[in-house]
Amino acid sequence: MANQDFTNALEELVLDWAFTAGSPTRPTAWYIGLFSVLPTADDGTGGTELTGAGGYGRQSVTFTRTGQTMNPSAVVTFGPATGSDWPEAAGFGIFSAETEGTLYAFKLLTTPKTVKVGDSATFATSALSVTID
Repeated sequence: MANQDFTNALEELVLDWAFTAGSPTRPTAWYIGLFSVLPTADDGTGGTELTGAGGYGRQSVTFTRTGQTMNPSAVVTFGPATGSDWPEAAGFGIFSAETEGTLYAFKLLTTPKTVKVGDSATFATSALSVTID
């Protein structure tokens, strides 16, 4: 899991599912957001999401599983940027809501992206994958 982390929230969800008789509540929707600085803690804090950048918003996704890897089911596009260039996106996170919500996983991008005014950031599904090994 190089350059990738699962937050305590996801780990607790998995433990509840695996080792209790109850049925843990899992999110009903998933969203991908971009970070200029990744979180540093397993509780998902300490990062800087691109919120506030003109035209930026988390993108709704569904996932497809291939082996031990989850990929978005389709290309993911953010933007276009408005007002000013966005800070460089260094990584992404998987959230339970379009705003606020819980961060479940985060990972560095293979190639950081800067989005100029009028441009969009488009990611192939493999660029936003998470893997369990």
